Amino acid sequence: MNQHILLTGATGMLGKDLIKNLLERGDQVSLLSRKPQRIKDVKVFIWDVYKQEIDKSCLNGIDTIIHLAGENISDGRWTEERKKKIIDSRVMSAQLLFKTIAENVNQVKHFISAAAVGIYGDRANEVLTEESPAGTGFMAKCCKEWEAAADQGLALCLRVVKIRTGVVLSKDSGALPAMSKPVQFFAGAPLGKGTQYIPWIHHLDMTRVYLHLLDNQHLSGIYNATAPFPVTNKTLTKTIAKQLHRPVWPFNVPAGVLQLILGEMSAVVINSNNTSAEKLQSSGFIFKFDHIETALSDIYSA
Repeated sequence: MNQHILLTGATGMLGKDLIKNLLERGDQVSLLSRKPQRIKDVKVFIWDVYKQEIDKSCLNGIDTIIHLAGENISDGRWTEERKKKIIDSRVMSAQLLFKTIAENVNQVKHFISAAAVGIYGDRANEVLTEESPAGTGFMAKCCKEWEAAADQGLALCLRVVKIRTGVVLSKDSGALPAMSKPVQFFAGAPLGKGTQYIPWIHHLDMTRVYLHLLDNQHLSGIYNATAPFPVTNKTLTKTIAKQLHRPVWPFNVPAGVLQLILGEMSAVVINSNNTSAEKLQSSGFIFKFDHIETALSDIYSA
């Protein structure tokens, strides 16, 4: 059954892929944006999260909100000001949406929110399911507040889904270009200990996860959106190097060097998340790319 979807934060890779797929299958798409823009067959409405301003007509005819909005965690060092903005962009945007839903006549029934495996913190080899407790550190704190903001939709009797995303792999955007650049220039080496698990997912599967949880309206709650076979940083680096026909140095980049360069943000590459996809698979989702070798082969051959 065709739906009318309202997307937030849709200027990134995932948002663009979702818009394309939703339109191709006959859904209507509206978009909340900070700036006016023209997208074929998409209605664009303006909002300002920090001023708590929104065009209330964005809810007209909407069945489902897919909430992707949030400042890029890798866009600059994690100063106290930057960390506050990262959290506020996620929490205040959800609050504004729910306030608008509560105060205006609408037919919104479903709220699907991005989340992140960063909620688990650094957990070494522990297998992490949706029932695992939150970890420590800034990313865990941010993700807890992010998910708590999404859960405010429960008080409005909405179906709330939270998709804990891992490292989304794409050739031209996201983490992979940054990870592959040293390899391309013959400077590839595992980061930190190299034994930390990277919870990856192919960008095409990431889009399919959202469509799966959009369509299966009996599913709610938290889902880890990561491929079923996470790999270590060392394995990922070697697999990238194999695809690019480059060597990997027989030593690691020490964690101390990464902390010196990146500061607290080094946790993004040092933390270990051995994340389980069992719940998502049990819901009927079938990965197209479940092994890192086939995923990277597809990405680099595209």
